[in-house]
Amino acid sequence: MAKFDAKKLAETVFGAEENSAAKIDPAQLEKHKETAAKMYHTRQLSTKEMIFFGLNSLGSTIANKINDNYRQLFNFNILKINPLYVILVDMLIGIYDVLNNPIMGILYDRTRTRWGKARPYALLTPIPYYASTAILYCGGLFFAGNNDVNDPSKVIFLFSMLFLRETFSTIYGIPTGNLTTLISPNPEDRIQLGLVQTYFWKYSGDILAGVLMPFIELVNKGYINSKSGAGGVFAIVCLVGASIGALTSVLMSWNSRERVILQPKPAATTKTLFYFLKNKYVMRNFIAGLSTGWWSSGGYNWDVIFQQEVCGGAIKASLFYIPRQTMQIVTLRLIESFKRLNHGDFRTTCLQLRGWDLLVQIAQGLIGAAVTKDASTWWKSGIVFGVTDGLNVLNDGPASVMEGEIGREISDYTEYLTGERPDGTFGLITGLIGKVMAPLNTAFTLLVLKWSGYNPTLTILPYSQGSRKVYQKVVMLYAMGGILPSIVNCIPLFFYDLTGEKKEKMYIALNERRALVAKQQNQFEDLDALAAMLARED
Repeated sequence: MAKFDAKKLAETVFGAEENSAAKIDPAQLEKHKETAAKMYHTRQLSTKEMIFFGLNSLGSTIANKINDNYRQLFNFNILKINPLYVILVDMLIGIYDVLNNPIMGILYDRTRTRWGKARPYALLTPIPYYASTAILYCGGLFFAGNNDVNDPSKVIFLFSMLFLRETFSTIYGIPTGNLTTLISPNPEDRIQLGLVQTYFWKYSGDILAGVLMPFIELVNKGYINSKSGAGGVFAIVCLVGASIGALTSVLMSWNSRERVILQPKPAATTKTLFYFLKNKYVMRNFIAGLSTGWWSSGGYNWDVIFQQEVCGGAIKASLFYIPRQTMQIVTLRLIESFKRLNHGDFRTTCLQLRGWDLLVQIAQGLIGAAVTKDASTWWKSGIVFGVTDGLNVLNDGPASVMEGEIGREISDYTEYLTGERPDGTFGLITGLIGKVMAPLNTAFTLLVLKWSGYNPTLTILPYSQGSRKVYQKVVMLYAMGGILPSIVNCIPLFFYDLTGEKKEKMYIALNERRALVAKQQNQFEDLDALAAMLARED
């Protein structure tokens, strides 16, 4: 009988794969050192690629933020569906995602084409994805004047359109979300691209808020007469956003190229599922996410309620967004300065920035609740929001860019240990957090809504709830609703050590292996040709 070897088992489960950059004979990799150095240090992205990625961020944000930030507002106030039915539909869609996401994740990881791994999906799937999104948010036109919150036709419409949208969202979202990691092996390229995307993402979100909510306010107050009411505003904005999103996605994928060299034959899915255990950074993030998957701030966009009801309406509230707009320009100029803090240690800087955000959120919630009394104090609530939100936004640019690069480094670490990039498979595992926790999350959502006392079926107008206590709770939910997950998700950063010399050695070995794979597969005539190509793209 064979003797049980715990050390060997641990090495098999948690250790690097034999054909990975971490295990291949350094002497064999050393032959490709020059090419690897060029891959790591040579900037390769063109200005045109940067622009198209930025434009895609603009278009996709407008369409996606309607769903992310205003979905429950649309369900409760535009479609006018009983919140219990809405939550039930969300649960059913979550169960469907448990089945849908793994299929797409596995298919994506096994894709190899001359166009690349992610680009074919990014080119072919945006139209059905954005079309289903647009039709969903045209629901206010289809059910205009129907105030029956228990009408089964509206519930069926919501479920059907969310089903289609989530199906195409998975097919489109997984590849598009990973495209940034595949278009260049150069960290500075990816950081610069993250900066461009952050810039467009921030301003497109504000464009959406600056258009959608003021027009809804004018409709609700009767200044704009429309048979479809606020539903018409949703429909127009989403149609425009979806059109821009689909067009820019196609242009982005058509005008970019994947430069990260992958091994041509991926490992079996049954094997890549266990690669999750080999990346300690992924495991820590997964455990942190699992620990807070049950948490909910009520499933509602309290930002919208704060603007429209506490601050006297979106038009008045726009005054208090001036600090945010100002700081968004400043924050982008601070990125280079923050990158140099702590000798370029992104981990430490990100922890400091998250601590900054935590203190500002607590101040915003506590002070904001204290000054919120009745409709006459809207300006006090607005001033507190304006000042604290400006301070919060001030560090957004550096935090977004550096945290994004840390995420890409973690993905690269998986390739370093395994020789694979099972991003889709990993995505389905981490994505299951929300699905597994959906029942607890739903129950907590109902508890939070009950605790707040907020009635989401009433028309959104200043102080329409008629209760100081309700609006104090709204302010606290808006400012502090996400604090617990934020604190827990900071914990893995304390253990993140992929910095400095360790990080550079990993990337050199990783790119040496990529060059070796390219040589073995005759993707280039010789390594000198590869080096020359990189030099020309500099």
